[in-house]
Amino acid sequence: MARIHPTAIVDGAAELAATVEVGPYAIIGAGVQVDEGTHIGAHCVIEGPSRFGRDNRIAPYCALGGAPQDKKYRGEPTELVVGHGNTIREYCNFNRGTAQDAGITRIGDDNWFMANVHIAHDCQVGSHTVMANYAALAGHVHLGDWTIVGGLSGIHQFCRVGAHVMVGFSSAVSQDVPPFMMVDGNPLSVRGVNAEGLRRRGFDAARLGAVKQMHRLLYRQGLTLEQATQAIAALADEVPEAAGDVRGMLDFLANARRGIVR
Repeated sequence: MARIHPTAIVDGAAELAATVEVGPYAIIGAGVQVDEGTHIGAHCVIEGPSRFGRDNRIAPYCALGGAPQDKKYRGEPTELVVGHGNTIREYCNFNRGTAQDAGITRIGDDNWFMANVHIAHDCQVGSHTVMANYAALAGHVHLGDWTIVGGLSGIHQFCRVGAHVMVGFSSAVSQDVPPFMMVDGNPLSVRGVNAEGLRRRGFDAARLGAVKQMHRLLYRQGLTLEQATQAIAALADEVPEAAGDVRGMLDFLANARRGIVR
């Protein structure tokens, strides 16, 4: 049996693994599934349909799996899916998806969400990300792996933020941010490459050099986006160690929905 505090309310249609812990006065609704080792803090409200993986740590007062904050929502069956090993601190708010998108708000693994983070409907958050206090994702945002979003920053609906990006404190993101970049401000500006973050994740000198060259082609040489994209494609042959990084950048640029920040 899951370890449920006697003051908590758990719907009979919820499915909790045997090692799940539920704190005082938490409310777990119907259609909620929670895997082994997850801890749900006091006063949390978790609504379904929603699924939580293993070993998540959910601090008190979170509201997860609630209906999307979208006037078009008419009660369609949508869900929130959260992976494994996430830390979700106090007062975080994650909403389910909508029928206008895939119907799923999805969170990956090993993410760190500080207090008061908001993740709106249909967001797709990767793994190993950090969102600092009061950071917010509007609807349909895609956030790549290893991305860091500074406190009090907001990301506009439908924006895509690539892998390994660092978004500085109190930034307003209203266009897509290519992978590896370091951005901040309102209006947003690209300040350089997230070099220190890449080094910590094992990028060697050749890969880091290729990333810096992609940055120069996009932002420092006065090229059009088409010209920069062609030059970036050539890097795959010039620096074979970075071929995967180049492919990731090209895929991102080809699928930008709101134009990239330049």
